[in-house]
Amino acid sequence: MDLARNPSEPDGNPHLADAAPEPARPQIFRREDYRPFGWLVPRTQLHFDLSLDGTRVRSQLTLERNPDAAAEPGILLNGDGLTPLAVSVDGVPCRDWRMEGDDLRIPLVGDAHEVTIDTRLDPSANTQLMGLYASNGMLCTQCEAEGFRRITFFPDRPDVLSTYTVRLEASRGEFPVLLANGNPVEKGTLDGGRHYAVWHDPWPKPSYLFAVVAGDLVARRDRFTTMSGREVDLAIWVRAPDLARTAHAMDSLKRAMRWDEEVFGREYDLDQFNIVAVSDFNMGAMENKGLNIFNTKYVLADAETATDSDFDAIEAVIAHEYFHNWSGNRVTCRDWFQLSLKEGFTVLRDQLFSADMGSAAVKRIEEVRVLRSVQFPEDSGPLAHPIRPDTYREISNFYTATVYNKGAEVIRMVRTMIGPDAFRRGCDLYFDRHDGEAATCEDFVRAMEDASGADLSRFRLWYAQAGTPRVTISCRRTGGTLAVTVAQTVPPTPGQPVKQPMVVPLRVAVFSRESGRRGAEELLVTDRAEATFTLPPPEGDAVLSVNRGFTAPVIVQRAVAQEDLLFLARHDDDPFARSEAVQELVVGHLVGVVEGRLDTRSAAAGRDAIAQLFGAILSDARIDDLMRAELLTLPGETYLSEQVERADPQRIFDAREALKAHLGTVLWTAMAGTHARCAAAADGFDAPAKGGRRLRSLLLTFAAAARPGEGADLAWAQYQAATTMTDRQGALMVLAGLRHPTRTHALLDFYTRFRDNPLVIDKWFAIQAMSLHPEVTHHVEALAAHPAFSLANPNRVRALFMSFTTTAAGFHAADGSGYRLIADLVRRLDPVNPQTAARFVPQLGRWRRFEPGRAALMRAELERIVRTPGLSRDTAEQVDRALD
Repeated sequence: MDLARNPSEPDGNPHLADAAPEPARPQIFRREDYRPFGWLVPRTQLHFDLSLDGTRVRSQLTLERNPDAAAEPGILLNGDGLTPLAVSVDGVPCRDWRMEGDDLRIPLVGDAHEVTIDTRLDPSANTQLMGLYASNGMLCTQCEAEGFRRITFFPDRPDVLSTYTVRLEASRGEFPVLLANGNPVEKGTLDGGRHYAVWHDPWPKPSYLFAVVAGDLVARRDRFTTMSGREVDLAIWVRAPDLARTAHAMDSLKRAMRWDEEVFGREYDLDQFNIVAVSDFNMGAMENKGLNIFNTKYVLADAETATDSDFDAIEAVIAHEYFHNWSGNRVTCRDWFQLSLKEGFTVLRDQLFSADMGSAAVKRIEEVRVLRSVQFPEDSGPLAHPIRPDTYREISNFYTATVYNKGAEVIRMVRTMIGPDAFRRGCDLYFDRHDGEAATCEDFVRAMEDASGADLSRFRLWYAQAGTPRVTISCRRTGGTLAVTVAQTVPPTPGQPVKQPMVVPLRVAVFSRESGRRGAEELLVTDRAEATFTLPPPEGDAVLSVNRGFTAPVIVQRAVAQEDLLFLARHDDDPFARSEAVQELVVGHLVGVVEGRLDTRSAAAGRDAIAQLFGAILSDARIDDLMRAELLTLPGETYLSEQVERADPQRIFDAREALKAHLGTVLWTAMAGTHARCAAAADGFDAPAKGGRRLRSLLLTFAAAARPGEGADLAWAQYQAATTMTDRQGALMVLAGLRHPTRTHALLDFYTRFRDNPLVIDKWFAIQAMSLHPEVTHHVEALAAHPAFSLANPNRVRALFMSFTTTAAGFHAADGSGYRLIADLVRRLDPVNPQTAARFVPQLGRWRRFEPGRAALMRAELERIVRTPGLSRDTAEQVDRALD
């Protein structure tokens, strides 16, 4: 699954009174308490009589005692908000079932039984978007992690695998398309304008991979021939007006299928592969076996309505969900504590795919930027947890950047240490051993050890310890060698005050300052608090390039002279290391300004050095424009806030904007010339055109900071001439942050052009909510009352309010108005869609990282949220952990 969540009553509602009692704490689940389920469910048959407001479900479960589990007097089936209409055992009505909370207890005395249960659902009332729900007249499901229990009573846990046969019946006029997992078996006509379809999935799967879709849909169809010669029918199902925007998604799917065969040897295993695009979806997409359900955001694209980044994201998410067919479906998780087993592994697979499809260098830099802006703050705050946590209260809260992105980095380290060939052998061994099973992270690591001969016993700490290691590196000449000392500390995190040293692989190289030549690249691997390595020194002064390719997800701390950083920024042949040198130079300057450690002369010298470097990057003909844009991108405010003890967001914003203005002023001529050059080659979708568009809009931000009037004119001209959404959105983002007459013209024009396209209107909301405009809070409040805004649609909520949490003038306003706005949202949204509401809490939960005034205001809003009556488990857990 990819991460990518109406009530109308105001905050004055007495049911939201601040004086309400604190909700009871939910149950804590512990990894050490895992026990196999007492029953096997080899076969599941489901019969759906589908309706928007009155669906009936009959489930028939074939049960067998699990010989590996302790015997129980009956069976406990999970439910959520269900009441059984009828229960029978072996064809005989059962009268002595009972409810235990939301779960159903059925007494069973034998070793094998057939249990049948009838339930009734109201999908149109399911605002949580978990289980079976309605979305604009269609029916669809979302069952990961625990949504299947909202459809029927079942052992809703990932280690209970079953084969499913599903019969769907519905009105043909209302639901002409009926889809489920697996292969189609039968379809036909029924009386009264109704019809049916039967689907069978021959591969055992857990209930979280179950899927059903019914609606008035059309399909883009294609075929794929697997490496063994099997023909697979492909279909991407959407509403008729959206069909023209599915070509890129289909091409991405076929590329992913071929790549997975060539790189990982994984072949698709069903006769059909279906994707359905849904406009109301809590996540980005879901890998249900043979029937992937996607947020429309990650399916629909054309040049007029989607940016280059949107095209790249669609390709990556399509690939991610397809790759899950093996890393998640054929081999699934034993329990939810093992979530990174499928998600971290699959994120790595989609990262490797995207690197092969485009610029590997730029892709790697982007991955690290996301890790540092999202996961590193998570690791340093109250919500820190290992990639395999030991406890949880609500599993939906552990679909985090730690599990996904850091999980991918941990597996990437294994690949780095044992090598790509051994890693491929380890993957083959893992799939062969555990095909059709529910596995653990330990099973994966053991396969890597057995395939490579490596001892990864110490490496397993990465699965158990939270926090980002801080690595200090120093070097000195000792006779005929260069001594490189690597020291590490792992900071304390909640529940883990004392840490052991981690296994850290660092790829390094030594350059000669005089000649610019590089010595051999070395992989240094340490598992100690401090270790010294010897390298052959170059002629003359040595300049050390470290963590090349970002081989370890650590924070590198080293005292590097400005001239060394400038040398690496110009000469390092590793793209990531070169980008890192630029970032270190800029971060050092900005942090010095924010903390007041630089006098006027030092600050001016730092700005001048950066300007000289940026000028050289602008004119360097050896760099393509995609990489040029990466090198010229200033570090984000979130990342900068992690570099200081207690962040003042306004000071960080002001320092960053001042540097941007300085660079725009000093380099105006070069930037304007580059902008014009990129405009001349703006069409097309090859790498040069995409790089030119990205660089062009980046340069607008410098122009707007240095010369707001001229920057606005340049942005307005780019907006009017735009033939792609990339150019149009890039210009509008600049205009939205300025006090200029063209701002209103551009925003109105954009809305008028695209008012019938929900995904583009999401962009319109987000652009205004994340703008640099000083009145951004008032803009967001007004947009929340706009007729096009709805709390019922997760995409729209995220577009407006999650975008707002990135702003210094808005979310981090010194009077706390931004924090209150988000807390009000959480309180209003939680009864409707708790998963989406809970995802806003971490934005307030980082309060300890900020200066005392803002910290107190953020904490006060968390305390107000926790006093909300009836707070969901999702939100309550996030708030409790943030306040602990």
